[in-house]
Amino acid sequence: MKKHLLLSCVCVIFAANAQSNKTKMLETITPPLAKVKQKTLEKHGDVRIDNYYWLNERENPEVIDYLNKENDYYNTMTAGSKQFQKDLFEEMKSRIKEDDSSVPYFYNGYFYITRFEKGKDYPIHSRKKGSLDAKEEILFDCNEMAKGHTYFQLGGLNISEDNNWAAFGVDTVSRRQYTIQVKNLVTNEILPLKIENTTGGSTWAGDNKTLFYTRKDPVTLRSDKVYKHKLGTDATKDAEIFHEKDDTFSTFIYKEKSKKYLVIGSSSTLTSEFRILDANTPDGEFKVFQPRKRGLEYSISHYGDNFYIVTNKDKATNFKLMITPESKTGSANWKDLIPHRKDVLLEDIEIFKNYLVVSERSNGLNTIRIRPWDGKGEYYLPFESETYTAGTSTNPDFDTEILRYSYQSMAVPSSVIDFNMKTKEKTILKEQEILGGKFDKNNYTEERVWATAKDGTKVPISMVYRKGIKKDGKNPLLLYAYGSYGASMDPYFSSIRLSLLDRGFIYAIAHIRGGEDLGREWYDNGKLLKKKNTFTDFIDCSKFVIEQKYTSPEHLYAEGGSAGGLLMGAVVNMAPQLYHGVIAQVAFVDVITTMLDDSIPLTTGEYDEWGNPNDKKYYDYMKSYSPYDNVTAQEYPNMLVTTGLHDSQVQYWEPAKWVAKLRVTKTGNNLLFLDTNMEAGHGGASGRFEALKEVAKEYSFLLDLEGIKK
Repeated sequence: MKKHLLLSCVCVIFAANAQSNKTKMLETITPPLAKVKQKTLEKHGDVRIDNYYWLNERENPEVIDYLNKENDYYNTMTAGSKQFQKDLFEEMKSRIKEDDSSVPYFYNGYFYITRFEKGKDYPIHSRKKGSLDAKEEILFDCNEMAKGHTYFQLGGLNISEDNNWAAFGVDTVSRRQYTIQVKNLVTNEILPLKIENTTGGSTWAGDNKTLFYTRKDPVTLRSDKVYKHKLGTDATKDAEIFHEKDDTFSTFIYKEKSKKYLVIGSSSTLTSEFRILDANTPDGEFKVFQPRKRGLEYSISHYGDNFYIVTNKDKATNFKLMITPESKTGSANWKDLIPHRKDVLLEDIEIFKNYLVVSERSNGLNTIRIRPWDGKGEYYLPFESETYTAGTSTNPDFDTEILRYSYQSMAVPSSVIDFNMKTKEKTILKEQEILGGKFDKNNYTEERVWATAKDGTKVPISMVYRKGIKKDGKNPLLLYAYGSYGASMDPYFSSIRLSLLDRGFIYAIAHIRGGEDLGREWYDNGKLLKKKNTFTDFIDCSKFVIEQKYTSPEHLYAEGGSAGGLLMGAVVNMAPQLYHGVIAQVAFVDVITTMLDDSIPLTTGEYDEWGNPNDKKYYDYMKSYSPYDNVTAQEYPNMLVTTGLHDSQVQYWEPAKWVAKLRVTKTGNNLLFLDTNMEAGHGGASGRFEALKEVAKEYSFLLDLEGIKK
């Protein structure tokens, strides 16, 4: 604690010296400048000149050379903090239990376990038959499988009902294009079968020899076709079962928890459609459950003789639960089971033999509702904090009284809990262990506060910090947000974050519009022609923490990734004076150009989120906020921009072009770095400890700006 107070006292002096040293370095080290190659882009009679359009040529050696020069510049400019980065990495790693293991879950006669071994980066997937005392059967040792690859990800692990076959997907590039393979769990032989360019996910039919999977368009990476493979046959002759031809939709396939039905789903931002087939007749024809109707969203769950539908039918903005006989699936037959509520968002359901479990969101907080099928005595699980996250966990077993759920808050490590829905007894199976002996959750304060947006809307902010912090405007504060796609940013615990908190930082999450934190309207009011609410909400949250003296512009930092990187790009154009530093990860910043290019992954499926710029009203609105198009000659905060060369979600050239334009346009001497991972994609490094090195870079950037060196 004394060390913490001492650092707080001298941080202002360090910060001033650090900034002075940075200025001197900038005078002697010249940042790279990308070549100007003008390209004229015209739409709706509007002409834009893009000087850096050429950076989208991934195979062009000149592009690679520029990215490497930016990396060299970043590494040279931060050479003095390399040891600090290593120290931060070791510090964060030291809190993590290396020989950790998941809580086993029971499914179809086996306990399934994921565990890590000390000194190894990747998980080991195993199972035990009937009892946790049984002999361990190694399914996949990802450490062995990852050898020879700079990136490795195993996904879509799927066991046949006879327990003899495991289908799985492997990505070794980080573009989310998985190769599906099959392992014989009796002989431990991996079959020579390799199905390329898939989502990685698959599902077995009831015959234990028919495997359904989804392929991607090789250019746009949209999952658009469902195929059927028979074990022992040539995969090149697999039958195409379904083709989703609407390029604003993606498709997928899964099996109901009841195991009775195979389900093909098609979804866009605003519309859903499902097809069903008896899982024991895989060569039959899929039947449309309810034909797509623009604006109608629904999901289905099977139980007994009925289907249960979570849907927004009949203008149920926050969704409701309906029921229909499995013989009459059309929406005309759907009946309300849990009606729509204006102040409660119905997010999901979990079906058990004797219980229906409903995941809801009220006033921005998760709730879990237990509803016995016999209608007697429904209730909610009790949660007391205002900065927590709770949700149902892995519950593959249908005939059980036990609900498994997880709980955590910004100061309380994640727990996995088994709850007996009949007796209401709970058993904490595991609480995340923080090694080192220094962590005590009682040393931290959690708060939820409400900022007022420019239109009067109250926006919640969740925050955590060390006890004893004074509201004197001198605290460094990192404000994080996402704000798109209806993704709610729930308050969560992070052992990594302790490296900031224990050095005096406040960490805060702004629950801005564009997410679904306060219900579906919260999302609707932060997309399309209301997208700017996302940006102004964040700015107003920033002003709030300054006004309330949690921090000041000299100590306020902002961070966001992907669509949250768009947020960062917009706010630094709109209100750069509020922030001392900004981290923009894999930032979606060239909105118009990307959304006009339907050959880029995700573009067409995003029209309902951002709008289609082929329509002039959306074009004009996008242009008014697109970060790349709105870079101006002004002083920007210190900025660290990150990307991955193989990113399939946000192409690397967006952050690269943005930084190139900022370099020749911005005024002042604040830092501007572009750090490109030349081997990774949207999610960064694949190993659990390798990923920490990227966080250490970001934290050292922030701490260095604060003059905190250790």
